[in-house]
Amino acid sequence: MTHNLFFSLVLYLSLVSLPPLMAQKGGGTVVTELWCVAKNNADDAALQGALDWACGQGGADCTRIQQGGPCYDPSDVQKTASYAFNDYYLKHGMTDDACSFSNTAALTSLNPSYGDCKFPSR
Repeated sequence: MTHNLFFSLVLYLSLVSLPPLMAQKGGGTVVTELWCVAKNNADDAALQGALDWACGQGGADCTRIQQGGPCYDPSDVQKTASYAFNDYYLKHGMTDDACSFSNTAALTSLNPSYGDCKFPSR
């Protein structure tokens, strides 16, 4: 059990330590794309506050999550915040600090894009 926990921790740290991660394989480069998204266990009120900051003082481009945009979904603050968090993360050096939002966000290697809402990764 301890071995599995250790392996999981090492895997997690390897995914979040150097965005984007690159490894040489057979003469080519393999790149792991990362996105900054809202944590699924984050409180909606905390997400809304972080979203408001990201789209305001934080300077994220939130036009795609506004009414009429391809990522507009007023019923899902997690999706909406994720888009804003990711834009902020990309604009601020793709560092761990640029994906915190008072501990309401985390990095993922799973592409959060859905439908016509495309999340850039670089």
